[in-house]
Amino acid sequence: MSTRPSRVGIAIGDPNGIGAEIALKAAVAVGTRGAARPLVIGESFIVDRLCDVLGLDAAARECFEVHSVGALSPTDWKPGLVDKAAGAATVAYAKEAVKLHREGRIAAIAAAPHSETAVNASGTPFNGYAGLMADLTGTPRDEVFLMLEARGLRIVHCTLHESVRTALGRLTPALVEAAASAARATLPLLGRSDPTLCVVGINPHAGEGGLFGDEDEHITRPAVEAMRARGWKVDGPIGADLALSERKHDAYVAMLHDQGHIAVKMLSPKGASALAAGLPILFSSVGHGAAFDLAGKGRADASAMTDTVALLTRALGASS
Repeated sequence: MSTRPSRVGIAIGDPNGIGAEIALKAAVAVGTRGAARPLVIGESFIVDRLCDVLGLDAAARECFEVHSVGALSPTDWKPGLVDKAAGAATVAYAKEAVKLHREGRIAAIAAAPHSETAVNASGTPFNGYAGLMADLTGTPRDEVFLMLEARGLRIVHCTLHESVRTALGRLTPALVEAAASAARATLPLLGRSDPTLCVVGINPHAGEGGLFGDEDEHITRPAVEAMRARGWKVDGPIGADLALSERKHDAYVAMLHDQGHIAVKMLSPKGASALAAGLPILFSSVGHGAAFDLAGKGRADASAMTDTVALLTRALGASS
C-alpha cells in the first residue's frame, strides 16, 4: 500500500450505526476531487456490503482504500443495534488509526460517530473520542478541548456537557487559558500559523463593566491579560453575539456549550466538524450521532463527514 503525506484515515466508528456508510460516501466524494485516497479503517466485509447497498461501482471503489482491522466478526455485525461488541470495535478502530498515524501511513484521522452506551457496555470507560485520543497519544485529558468548525468558523469550548451552574463554578482564568492554548496548538495544523483568538464573555456584553455581573472581570478579563502578556494575539472578552457575528478571528473561545454549538449549527446544521484541540495529531469527528435507525439503509446524510475529511485534507495540503 502506498504512503501519501496528505492521506486521511477514516475510522468507521460504531459499525452498527451509520459510520461506515458516511465514511464511504465521504471517501468517494473527497477522493474524486483529486486528493490522496482516504484510508477507510474498519472491516472489509462491512465495506463490501455497504458498497453494494450504495451501488458503488469499481470506479467509485478506486477512490479509497480499506484497512481491515478484524475487530468484529460478521456474526456480530448487527446494524441498528446498540451492542457491546460494536462498542469494542469502535475503540479498536480508533486505536488502529493512531497506530497507522504513528507508522506514517496516514497524516490525520477522521472518526465516524460512536455510541457511548455501546463502548461503556464493552468494558471501556468512555465519554467521547477526545478523552480516548488523549489517552492514546499520551496527552493529559485536561489539555484537550472540543473545537467545532463549520465554514471557517472555529469555536473551542471551555465547558461542555454539564449544567450551566456547574460550568460557571468550574470556569477560571486557568481553564480559559488552557482552552485557548489547545486552540493555538491545533490551528497551525489547520494552516493557521500565529493565529488570532477572541475570548467571548460569560455574561451578555461581557458583563458591561460589571453592570450585568462581575464574572468576566474575575475570569475572562484576567485570562486575556495573561495571554497577551505571553505575546498571544487575543482579543476580549467580547459579548458572544458581537464577537461571533463579526468573524474577525481565526478561532473563538466559548465559555459554555450553547455559545459555540448554536452558532456553528445555525451556520451549518449538518456539516459541523468536531476537532479535538490540543492533541499532537490532527483528529476530528462529526457533530452528530450514530443514527442507528438509519443504519444499513443507504440513506444517511454524509455532509458532516464529507466536510470533515475535506477539511483535514485541505489542512494537510496547506501544511505540506
